[in-house]
Amino acid sequence: MAAPCLGVVVRSMWQFRNINRTSTTLLKGIRHISSSGQCSCAVKLKYETHNPASQWKLYGAVCLQRLPVVSQDPNPIEQTFIDLMHQMELERSRISDHELRLLEDAERMSRKQDEDYDEEEEALANQEIVTAQDDEDAWEQKMRRFQTAGRDAGAAAEDLGSLERCLSDSLVLLVQQEAGTEKVWMLPQLQWSAGETLRQTAERALAGLPGTDLKGRFLGNSPCGVYKFKFPKGVQTESCVGAKVFFFKALLSSGTNPTSEKGAFVWVKKSELKGYLKPDYLRQADRFILDL
Repeated sequence: MAAPCLGVVVRSMWQFRNINRTSTTLLKGIRHISSSGQCSCAVKLKYETHNPASQWKLYGAVCLQRLPVVSQDPNPIEQTFIDLMHQMELERSRISDHELRLLEDAERMSRKQDEDYDEEEEALANQEIVTAQDDEDAWEQKMRRFQTAGRDAGAAAEDLGSLERCLSDSLVLLVQQEAGTEKVWMLPQLQWSAGETLRQTAERALAGLPGTDLKGRFLGNSPCGVYKFKFPKGVQTESCVGAKVFFFKALLSSGTNPTSEKGAFVWVKKSELKGYLKPDYLRQADRFILDL
């Protein structure tokens, strides 16, 4: 009787030990889940606390450039090199067809002076023959009537609102807009609207210029620069402290001079930007505007 009783006691203790282990493991798992949930809630609360709604207004701006129309004037070193290359090309060149015609005409004239000049050739001489010299005279008369276009468009060269100025330089379009109580020069820009990309905002800023039909080819979907500034103290609010302007580059593809209020648009070279833009604004724009 003692052996069966001992077996029952040992079995009962072993079952109690397993139940105790299972309960401990279950409690640890519940504690771990509860701790993870509390940690997740804490992280979420911290994220929501430190990431409120943006206090910055977003703007999309377009840097519209008109590329050079004519080549730039060579400097003295470049002109010397050009003259040298022309001289080398002339010395290494072969006789052209026109020069061969000149030699043939000279030979024909020399044969007329000979005593044994053939009468058949004299009969041919009575026919109308267009010599190479005749062609040169006609070309010279035509060249005198031809008027080459100027490298600058006369009075338009001094008109800052004209696309015809500084044809050998790259120009940038600036517009005059109101910023608070003053008018400042800047690249065309508009405030971002929900549901559109910043590039679409920049495209809308270009298409919305009054009195223009300017078309530009945008160079990519990513901004080439950003300008961040704060509003004056009297304008700032709890929900808005400043603005961020994202710039997109575009090349002029078509369009004419603006016909709106004179002086509201200017086409300027990169070296002339400092006379229009604010120093901080110019510092950012100078990074992506190239003097091509």
